Amino acid sequence: DAQIERGIERYILRQREAQADSQANARASAATRAKNVRRVDVERDHVYGKLDAPVSLIEYSDFECPYCKLFHPTAKKIVDSYNGKVNWVYRHFPLGFHNPLAQLEAEASECAAALGGNEAFWRYADLVYERTNSNGKGLDPKMLTPFAGEIGLDEDEFEACLDSGRMTARVQEDFEEGTRIGISGTPGNIILDNANGEVTVAAGALPFEDMRRMIELF
Repeated sequence: DAQIERGIERYILRQREAQADSQANARASAATRAKNVRRVDVERDHVYGKLDAPVSLIEYSDFECPYCKLFHPTAKKIVDSYNGKVNWVYRHFPLGFHNPLAQLEAEASECAAALGGNEAFWRYADLVYERTNSNGKGLDPKMLTPFAGEIGLDEDEFEACLDSGRMTARVQEDFEEGTRIGISGTPGNIILDNANGEVTVAAGALPFEDMRRMIELF
């Protein structure tokens, strides 16, 4: 009996070691792919904070993801607490099981940006996250145009933009970029040193203190 127990213990230990090795390999692979993240382009990207901050928190996000909703104020707090060291770059990653609403919300945020610039994008994004209940059916799509009016945009121009579908490709470009660098869930966060290209993968809605510890390494 003792020999059988020792055999079981050795088996369990080997399984744990194999699992740990697998997880370590997955993290290393994720970090390698994340190094290919597109560098911040202030002409294209939505940037909150100092445009030339030395460190960027790049988030691939889904407006209908409850974890993204949870992380949204955390990301803002990070930027606000670092006095210019860190900016936040928002890229779209609408998950299939949250569509069509997540895709539509992303396109709506792009229409807000087209009509009102970077500030309008962030105000619109804040409003969507504040109002949605998440999980793909978090709000009535008919609310998207009135949201634009709430932040001072012309609702007719906004609706014409949204109905045209001209932002569909823009959102999908972000999604395809994220897929190529290994993003598979949201929020998919990458912390980037803009000077040397070093990255840290910080997937998920991590708490502020966990994110702060990672940023302190840059």
